[in-house]
Amino acid sequence: MLRYIVRRFLLLIVTMLITSALIFALTQIVPGDVARLILGREASPAALAQFRAEFGLDAPAPVQYVNWLAGFVTGDWGRSFTGSQGDVRPLVLDRLGNSMRLALFTLVIAVPVSVLLGVLAALRENTWVDSLISLLSLSVVGLPEFVTALVLINGLALGVRSLGLPATSAVPDNTLADWIRQLTLPALTATFVLVGYVSRLTRAGVLEELRKPYVRTAALKGLPRRTIIFKHVLRNALLPTITVVAISFGWLIGGLVVIENVYNYPGMGSLMVEAVKQKNLFVLQAVVMLTILFFALANLAADVLYAVLNPRIRLE
Repeated sequence: MLRYIVRRFLLLIVTMLITSALIFALTQIVPGDVARLILGREASPAALAQFRAEFGLDAPAPVQYVNWLAGFVTGDWGRSFTGSQGDVRPLVLDRLGNSMRLALFTLVIAVPVSVLLGVLAALRENTWVDSLISLLSLSVVGLPEFVTALVLINGLALGVRSLGLPATSAVPDNTLADWIRQLTLPALTATFVLVGYVSRLTRAGVLEELRKPYVRTAALKGLPRRTIIFKHVLRNALLPTITVVAISFGWLIGGLVVIENVYNYPGMGSLMVEAVKQKNLFVLQAVVMLTILFFALANLAADVLYAVLNPRIRLE
């Protein structure tokens, strides 16, 4: 097991090195001169040269890449081109904390709802309950995120003002009431995306387990159906679901670009859009690197968790 984890961790390092090179290469082919885009067309050659020297943009591309990667590993993520031109790391880590709040709140809603719907659909296979849950799951997955967000804003924030849900979300304070008030709408929007996948995966897993011989054996021994479902079937059926949820956490950290921009929530996704608009290369590089790192760590955690929960694949 330890060898498996070490091997996957080494593979993660190689993946991040390749990814960092791709990220740097893509940011280097941005049209136009970054210094002129930031300082404006009327900037003097001396001002442009000073800007490039100050941010290390006058060095050859390989030297810039090595300096940036070494800085990222050691915690020096450079300085922002815009605003107060402060350090990038505090800015990105602050937005990362905001995205983690939203991701955790979304999982608290999405996971129980998805598992409940999936189990219910499996236990009522080929009935109207199963058909209705499947239809709703496919429908919400097919809806674009901004459409779902606008429906929720008009239906709950503007349509039912007594709920006190704002149309735009801010970072919640440490009270549960403010978490519910600020994060409910964006979390529900992300939940609709997850429910379609997770519920159908749960349904398939439960159906597969219900057809196995040990379920019939347990029923013949007189075990109550509730005990069979919750103590035996779900334990095996939810293994794939757990891994998908772990991977989804990585998506929730950096993949909510549309949702964060619709609700004006200050997370990683909205920061990425701001960095692209402002040609803020160091911020963009840090956000993308951190997002991909979370995806990679989420995949690693999912694989390790699956190996722990399913002893049959440990030797593999």
